[in-house]
Amino acid sequence: MSEIYRETPNELPVYGKCDILIVGGGAAGHSAAIAAARANRDAKIILMERYGYFGGDVTGGYVLVVPSLSWKNYSVIRGIQEEWFTRLDKSAPEAYLSPRLDDIGKNDPILIGKWEKIPFCTSGFGPEKVLARAPSYDPQQLKIEMDLMVQEEPNIEVLLHCWGTKPIMEGKEIKGVIFESKAGRQAIFSKIVIDATGDGDIYAQAGAPFHGKSGIPGEMERDDQTALVWRAAGVDYMAYAEWQRTNPEEARAFSSELMKVAGYRTMFFPAGNTDVVWFNNWLSGRLCIDLKDIKETEFIVRNSIRKILDFCKAKCPAFKNAYLLDIAPQLGVRCSRRLDGRVYMTMKHMAANVAFDDVIAWSTTTGSSVPVEIPYGCIVPKEIDNLLAPGRHLSADPDAIGPLQLIPQCVQTGQAAGVAAAVAIKDGTTTANVDIKKVQYILSHEQDVPLPRQDNTNQDMVRDMEACNYGRDSERAKRILAK
Repeated sequence: MSEIYRETPNELPVYGKCDILIVGGGAAGHSAAIAAARANRDAKIILMERYGYFGGDVTGGYVLVVPSLSWKNYSVIRGIQEEWFTRLDKSAPEAYLSPRLDDIGKNDPILIGKWEKIPFCTSGFGPEKVLARAPSYDPQQLKIEMDLMVQEEPNIEVLLHCWGTKPIMEGKEIKGVIFESKAGRQAIFSKIVIDATGDGDIYAQAGAPFHGKSGIPGEMERDDQTALVWRAAGVDYMAYAEWQRTNPEEARAFSSELMKVAGYRTMFFPAGNTDVVWFNNWLSGRLCIDLKDIKETEFIVRNSIRKILDFCKAKCPAFKNAYLLDIAPQLGVRCSRRLDGRVYMTMKHMAANVAFDDVIAWSTTTGSSVPVEIPYGCIVPKEIDNLLAPGRHLSADPDAIGPLQLIPQCVQTGQAAGVAAAVAIKDGTTTANVDIKKVQYILSHEQDVPLPRQDNTNQDMVRDMEACNYGRDSERAKRILAK
């Protein structure tokens, strides 16, 4: 930009003061608020969200599957992530598709036959194929459930349709955030701020080092992609899955031609039931913080929807009664800024299954054949006090950010950030020197988050992992880290 407008200094009304301010109510921010409220009932928490609902990509971006919550016959990712679905089990059991917890790891042929047609619901191959926990869900039902979770915590105050725009700094310490809404521009002061914007909107302006656009000059991520997800109803997904199984060459040709018709990479998946599908898409080389890319993504995808539906109805019998149900109300986002935190996660860490003293999550994700450890240091900025950054903008290299930015990992790091903030407030410490042992204990013993090296750790799973020769001190790990 060649011109600069210098804003006239003015006075802003102070909306309020709190102990913990969470900017962004997506998977990470919503989880952070719930976890903090439960870990410290005396803490005053404000959860700020720019839309009118919680969940971000989960409910507004229509990323309608949460994959890989289990490993073999073990439930690995639980806590608030699993709570979404155990709650839906009671309130709206028709709202999601997945093998239940009691069935994960089973290789019963009847169950495998039922679930192998639903993406991600089985893992392994041939006789080793087992059921996996991988819910696909209806976003509207999950919106309701996430609302209820927040309303059940009396120490959370909610601000909807409010956009956190600028940090309030005192030297290297964050003191609050300026936000904008229909009520105008206001300020909130907070002892701890959690940046859960997904794009590092707050930490980038606070002066925390980061990678990506406006971080390292000239750096362009190969995984920079945008999306605009939409749903089609009147689809018989099970008939499609059977057609795909019995006509593999025709199905491959159909998928290939579908992307040519669209003009970009796209594919559909069941969306909570088998007569609605969501069309995910990947518009490569586009940033979700670039105004031109944002606009073009919206137009490109909407311009293609009718062509895609006409093609599917003509070429695939399962789509003969299909029609457009809705288009996601918010842009689908992937990589943009990435924090340069106290720990910079790499694919080497995952492949070698590195053990971290400050582990906050045990995550089943790509990059390793066993659950990997995510450290607290990857959500802690190096230079800014009392600021945490969970979610898809955490500290990781261009390869590791892919598997670490998915919904389960956002929930896991968000929940850990909330607990860490709650402990820091209770003990009068900063987020940088919080008692990580207390954080780990609360996560593992009070909030149902499996963690390694706790006294309630599932030792059978540990032995199974060691049998895979993925231990911390294995020769394989040493070779990987030495490269």
